[in-house]
Amino acid sequence: MNTILKVKNLEQRFELDKGILGKIKFKNGKFVKEERIVRAVNDISFSVDKGKVFSLVGESGCGKSTTARTIIKLIEPKGGTVEFAGENITDLTRTEMLKYRKRMQMIFQDPYASLNSKQKVLNIITEPMLFHGVAASKSEAKEKALDILGKVGIRPEQATRYPHQFSGGQRQRIGIARALAVEPEFIIADEPVSALDVSIQAQILNLLMDLKKEYNFSYLFIAHDLSVVKHISDDLGVMYLGKIVEKGSKVNIFDNPLHPYTKALFSSVPKLSGTNLKNSKGIRGEIPSSINLPSGCYFHDRCPYAKQICMEKMPTEREVENGHFVLCHLY
Repeated sequence: MNTILKVKNLEQRFELDKGILGKIKFKNGKFVKEERIVRAVNDISFSVDKGKVFSLVGESGCGKSTTARTIIKLIEPKGGTVEFAGENITDLTRTEMLKYRKRMQMIFQDPYASLNSKQKVLNIITEPMLFHGVAASKSEAKEKALDILGKVGIRPEQATRYPHQFSGGQRQRIGIARALAVEPEFIIADEPVSALDVSIQAQILNLLMDLKKEYNFSYLFIAHDLSVVKHISDDLGVMYLGKIVEKGSKVNIFDNPLHPYTKALFSSVPKLSGTNLKNSKGIRGEIPSSINLPSGCYFHDRCPYAKQICMEKMPTEREVENGHFVLCHLY
């Protein structure tokens, strides 16, 4: 089997709870109960091959991070299935998921909030090792932890410090080390460089790629920066309002973007020559609310090519060329 992760028709939604009075509205001469639901992830499917990097890219609020947290079951899915290494993990309980926690790890976006401020770095790394049985003793765990910290650029004498004594880039390195500590097969990297200075971002990206070469694990990489995605991906999916509107190999999508939203994203990326700024086809209007999703294609009210059918019917995903899929009535 070459596929490590398979996501099919995944859905995630959240009910906005504002108390009973917040749900009651006066309509047509009577009081009615109004349900306000955020539809964050709307029937998406994709797969990640072993040893590969699949990236999800899109504007803030499009559902990328929610997708990541749902896949790893930090949030329970509301629909669809998630298969890991051929096993359906969608309905597993928290206890049943424990054996998969060792195999699936996550690097979080905020290196300031994702580390326990009351623990020393060495304990942050050794604790999961001992819990999952990666190390048989505290001394073995310490030896392994110092080795992993060294691989991510943290010196042995720094292991006895607390997270607040490190810079943002160093904290993210510690977060990476924590993910590596249990020897995972699959890592979800949720915008791992977006909170860092530009000068540090390249270092962390290069570190992630070097570790991938050494350990041969797979990544689901979440990002909104196309330059980051181009650097690190094998395949990618472009998300808009909880839908994957285009997916395929990095080469196909960067050389031949098909969906109008994808084209607009690429058009808005500044180039050194500056020639694309005057020719930029920026996305018009504002992204709609995920509480009141548009009818038909979610992008139709911002799309310069929208037809009547776009306003009335959601398009069906089509394979335009080998492995290159698009969700658009134009194809």
